Amino acid sequence: MTRDRSAAVLKLLRPSVQALPLYDPGADPEQVAQHCAGQPLLKLSNNENPLGVAPAALAVLRDYRPELLGLYPDPACLALRRALGERLDTDPAQLIIGNGSENLLELLCLAFLDPGDRVVTQSPCFGLHEIFPLMMAAQVTKVAPHADFSCNLGAWRSALAGPSKMLLISNPSNPLGTIFDQQTLVQLIDASASDTLLVIDEAYYEYACADPDFPEVLGLLRAQHRPWIVLRTFSKAYGLAGLRVGYGIASDASLVAALDRVRTPYNINQLAQQAALAALGDQQHVARSRAFAAQVRAPMIEALGAAGFQVAPSRTHFLFIDTGVDALEVNRRLLEQAMIIKAWREPGYETCIRMTLGRPDDNARLLAGLQRAVQTLR
Repeated sequence: MTRDRSAAVLKLLRPSVQALPLYDPGADPEQVAQHCAGQPLLKLSNNENPLGVAPAALAVLRDYRPELLGLYPDPACLALRRALGERLDTDPAQLIIGNGSENLLELLCLAFLDPGDRVVTQSPCFGLHEIFPLMMAAQVTKVAPHADFSCNLGAWRSALAGPSKMLLISNPSNPLGTIFDQQTLVQLIDASASDTLLVIDEAYYEYACADPDFPEVLGLLRAQHRPWIVLRTFSKAYGLAGLRVGYGIASDASLVAALDRVRTPYNINQLAQQAALAALGDQQHVARSRAFAAQVRAPMIEALGAAGFQVAPSRTHFLFIDTGVDALEVNRRLLEQAMIIKAWREPGYETCIRMTLGRPDDNARLLAGLQRAVQTLR
């Protein structure tokens, strides 16, 4: 009976969904902890903030009146949009709040992509940058970097020479942590057709925005006479990954109105709205998080290089490492040591892992464990 029902489900399922790869969130920390009893768990897989939640958000959560949970939240997230608008010098009508920034990417794909439309993005990429377009039966063209992880501008121009509905750029890149500078970003935008929707995913913006090479993207895009949207999140530098709040800054209010047509009402809960509003005012925490990442990043890149690993030149709080051996096997051996990283499965990067930068002792432990794991595989 179960087999018959499964067959019936598959028969009804859209072909594009049947073929979708599953997003891999990484190993379950509780299961790893149970399997490795006695060893302290080290989770460096999901790019969470090692400094934790913004203190201002914690204060709001502690003082929250639980009886308010019986009421629906503001469906328009008006207070948060107004605060963001003031900070970004942007009309709140050009802002949209999502259940994480990936929710906004999903809405963009639902609203704008038809079967057969082409999306151009980078490789390696955040899994949902490929999964959501494929969900809509769109075609995804991915552009790989050079062997040293630098931008292959010629490959981008070739990919953008044909018609495309959406240009999806992750800056800083997830998983590489690298950035497109202002000149390169302008060249990529100029290489795309004027009727292509520009989507810039800046989930890790706060970690790179102080870098002199990082582009001031809003000023750049506001000079464009075409539709665009920039995606950012409270999950990373603000430390609110568990509450799921992201936001989009759009070229005009009509783009936000289009996304509202496919957005579920009340998509951001009360706690998340209040915590995000408080966190936005806690720029000291963001600055501390950025400084901490810069402090631990350079020594870890140097140590990994000295150990013989190739590392992408990250400007964020995570590293993309070529181990030279099967990343899934590396991951398995690290799990045996109670360490969780992200093994990359994208074709062409099967020897690569991504790790979140932790505190110095955590990074040293990971490096030692990584060396042990790789030695057993060579």
